[in-house]
Amino acid sequence: MKHELVLVVDFGGQYNQLIARRVRENNVYCEIIPYTTDIEKIKSMNPKGIIFTGGPNSAYLEDSPKIAKEIFEIGVPILGICYGIQVMSHILGGNVRKGTNAEKEYGKTEITYKESAIFEGISTNIVWMSHTDLIDKLPEGFKSIAHTKDCPVAAMENTEKKLYGVQFHPEVEHCQDGDKVLRNFLYNVCGVSGDWTTDSFIADKIKELKEIIGDKKVLCALSGGVDSSVAAVLVHKAIGDNLTCVFVDHGLLRKNEGNDVERIFRDKFDMNLIRVNCEDRFLGKLKGVTEPEAKRKIIGEEFIRVFEEESNKLGKMDFLVQGTIYPDVVESGHGEAATIKSHHNVGGIPEDIEFQIVEPLRELFKDEVRKIGLELGIDEDGEICINGPNVMLGYLNEPEETANTLIKHTDGKIWLHTGDVGYIDKDGLLYFKSRIKRMYITNGYNVYPSYIEEILKQHESIYMAAVIGIPHPYKGEVGKCFIVLNEGLKPTFEIKKSINKHLKKNLASYAIPKEFVYVDSLPMTLVGKVSYKDLK
Repeated sequence: MKHELVLVVDFGGQYNQLIARRVRENNVYCEIIPYTTDIEKIKSMNPKGIIFTGGPNSAYLEDSPKIAKEIFEIGVPILGICYGIQVMSHILGGNVRKGTNAEKEYGKTEITYKESAIFEGISTNIVWMSHTDLIDKLPEGFKSIAHTKDCPVAAMENTEKKLYGVQFHPEVEHCQDGDKVLRNFLYNVCGVSGDWTTDSFIADKIKELKEIIGDKKVLCALSGGVDSSVAAVLVHKAIGDNLTCVFVDHGLLRKNEGNDVERIFRDKFDMNLIRVNCEDRFLGKLKGVTEPEAKRKIIGEEFIRVFEEESNKLGKMDFLVQGTIYPDVVESGHGEAATIKSHHNVGGIPEDIEFQIVEPLRELFKDEVRKIGLELGIDEDGEICINGPNVMLGYLNEPEETANTLIKHTDGKIWLHTGDVGYIDKDGLLYFKSRIKRMYITNGYNVYPSYIEEILKQHESIYMAAVIGIPHPYKGEVGKCFIVLNEGLKPTFEIKKSINKHLKKNLASYAIPKEFVYVDSLPMTLVGKVSYKDLK
């Protein structure tokens, strides 16, 4: 099934993926394309709407990113965001200039809206601004539909040509009702129906995989993470026992992670699974390599070589399944986009590979993959809840805390929510993994502070460490780390550098805290535990 399409034209903005995710959250399929994409190609894609991203440049400068004026004449609704509104104004004959110090805006800003299709149902007046340039003369046919104290054109529209622009960032969480602005543009202006759902994706993808693979043999690169897990289950539903999953235990996994993978995919999904223990092989290849990009390419190539070897043992294998997702593709560089980092399943694939690659999740974001995983029955770790005569009646003189902890479920019983993360195995045994109350989500990834703290405590200079999640305008939350050094040590540049290197070696990039505070001690409870609520 071919879905309605909205294009996100990337002008170098830091929020390009976030804009695309917000569109997807409204059940509309979208793709990110570079601003250099040929107009004829854009037309051939038949988009229902186009969104211009922000960017760090000034639209009036000669060497700044531009787009052909023809795009405004193809009859497709366009929404420009931040730099997007400025480049639209500049190309169409308006005037964009450098703002004075007083006119520059950053952060939460009060705005006054006028009536417009993109502002329908908005009842708040706080947006998120981030600009140094501004529009002081509108293009012909446009009118201002919003302003702030310092910005006369905080939004504009040409209803006849269905062209809109906002100076603020509706995609970030700190922009109140920003989600309504995007939804209004999609549904009120572009006229989409919202046909992008997890159900439709699963059905379409299984059908597509059956057509592509047929009765041929498939090898799946299974890491145990959500991406490769969902990819494996999708392919398994399409071709059954013609799929063999290879799980490479490379020595860089978390404790018991390898056993968890075997438990889930052998016991629950009854898949053909081969576990390959090759810790020495990977660590030997990585010995002495310090540059992260080089490490990723080494890991990528070794993965492929292991799969080829296993394929030779099994007989002819025609396809290799990988859990590549859309951010992997975007971050690895596509079209005119800069390479942020090469992902081992994108940038590390050797040219002489013997397999035909199958990537069923290539067009999905991480949060979409998680939703599809749940639809497929891939259970994520859940909260441990307790019911029975041994459960407390509540907290003394704490009615709000009691209500948040003792919750009535659909079975009519009162359950105590422990705040602990765990799972139950096939034998009914309950396993504890971490504290859910301290988990936070950054860019769609679950991050467990307790695991980061354990990694930090392994550093020779650290006595204690505590990690909390703090709000972030577009990532949701990021980590803030409080560190107590060993007695006699001071947070010198060398120590900070060493700790940062330690974290980069042992954690995924998204899990590394973004803020660090060095303190003499941590606040403690009466029973000697860290009082996380007192950390700011």
